[in-house]
Amino acid sequence: QVQLVESGGGSVQAGGSLRLSCVASERTSNDFGMGWFRQAPGKEREFVATISWSTGKTHYADSVEGRFAISRENAKTTVHLQMTSLKPEDTAVYYCAATNYGALLLPITTAYEYWGQGTQVSVSS
Repeated sequence: QVQLVESGGGSVQAGGSLRLSCVASERTSNDFGMGWFRQAPGKEREFVATISWSTGKTHYADSVEGRFAISRENAKTTVHLQMTSLKPEDTAVYYCAATNYGALLLPITTAYEYWGQGTQVSVSS
């Protein structure tokens, strides 16, 4: 199965930037898709951004639109999340996810079969 490893998390002050990366061990379908979710303590895991590997189309949560950007590296099956203008409410564990059914591109956890271990992002005011 697909192995996902996130990196790039850390602590920054409000207004700062971080770039998260996630490398997948392999692509397991022609409809492969990858995305980012986040989960703060005591809260539900929420959608952040997703990208279709075949089309390159992206979708973002309203809360991060205009501040975050998801991108891919095709040769390495790697996805990045460039986060700018970070806010304290962005603090969470960020999880990389992948799916064999990227055609749906649903911004929900149930659309993804594979998950990384998560990387902590902490934003102080």
